[in-house]
Amino acid sequence: MIPDALLFLAEGCPHCKAVLDAFCVLVKEGSIGKLEVVNAEIHPEIAAEYGVRSVPWWKIGEFEFEGSAPISEIRKWARSSGEGEKAYFFEMLKSGRRSKVEKMIEKKRDRAVILVELLADPEASMAIRLGIGATLEQYGKSGLLDAMIPGLGDLAVHGDDLVRADACHFLSLIGGKAVVPHLRQCLLDSNSEVRETAAEALAEMPY
Repeated sequence: MIPDALLFLAEGCPHCKAVLDAFCVLVKEGSIGKLEVVNAEIHPEIAAEYGVRSVPWWKIGEFEFEGSAPISEIRKWARSSGEGEKAYFFEMLKSGRRSKVEKMIEKKRDRAVILVELLADPEASMAIRLGIGATLEQYGKSGLLDAMIPGLGDLAVHGDDLVRADACHFLSLIGGKAVVPHLRQCLLDSNSEVRETAAEALAEMPY
């Protein structure tokens, strides 16, 4: 499916023209179906609605970005907008913009499983793990991330000690009856950190 795009710009912005020109090319070539352009200075109410704090700000499908980018990068997101959620989550977490990931999960809770996929990815950096951890710290007990529980349960018996430790810790942050069987399994782990994390979490649960 060809995505539509939204671009916020403002007079005097040194990067806005290049981004606008790139989007015009993408519309002409068919990578983008429709482009809506808004001057954030003239319509600050629309900018506020989308949480725009700086320009250029652009949105392709459900993917949101700030700042300039070469046409090759914009084209990449346009062509992957229907199936590139994992890549988008990876880039946002890697660059410290986890709020965009959280916003997408709030719209569709099943997307939380992507965080589990990233944890299982051997290429996931510490920044990715920290970003996921921060999201769990904030939303773990809300029910928003419950879709992660089965996957985290699988990672809790992963062959890598670090992955198992992270999975056990993240299960403890989510809490609830559904995580208890997985945490009990962690009590038998060969790694002391995993065992201690599970024991501490279970001790705080009324189940």
